[in-house]
Amino acid sequence: MAPTMTMAAGHLTPARKAAMVLAGTGVLALAAQVTVPFYPVPMTLQTLAVLSIGLAFGSRLGALTVLAWYGEALMGLPVLAGFNNAAAFVGPTAGFLAGFVAMAWLAGRAVERGITGPVKLSLVTLALSAMIYLPGLAWPAGLAAATGIEAGWAGLSMPAIVSAFALPFLLSDAVKAVLAALLYRGIANRFARR
Repeated sequence: MAPTMTMAAGHLTPARKAAMVLAGTGVLALAAQVTVPFYPVPMTLQTLAVLSIGLAFGSRLGALTVLAWYGEALMGLPVLAGFNNAAAFVGPTAGFLAGFVAMAWLAGRAVERGITGPVKLSLVTLALSAMIYLPGLAWPAGLAAATGIEAGWAGLSMPAIVSAFALPFLLSDAVKAVLAALLYRGIANRFARR
């Protein structure tokens, strides 16, 4: 089996794990601010960061890092896209945010199960990037309105939702997914040589 960075995470002290989570939330906060403005959802580097953290930290620590990032937003810290905080959990990006925990967990789980080759890992990250659209599109398609949210983006027709929430991002999400897999593979190879 190819060496992985996540295998070593199980041997870290609680203090080191806490430091990793804190550093991961910092990476997520920075990645969220790298945006290309689109309406109603901006293009950011969040998916690249979530996938990379899941791959590098493993399933549990990766998911915990995303949850800690949510906690920072809920405390009012401007760590989400556009320096947003808890308000984003009821905005147009809420569905995508909801899917990030599963994305990080599944990315880490793939590596823990030995999927570390660049091609297979890229296929996993591509699949996870596609899966994020399930909650991402479900939110404006009806979940937001069902929870009482009234906004111009809530309750749009499915063609309008796909046009606004998916089509502009498909290519960049695919590139970010493959980049996350290749970055992980390159860093893991470097650690293996030490």
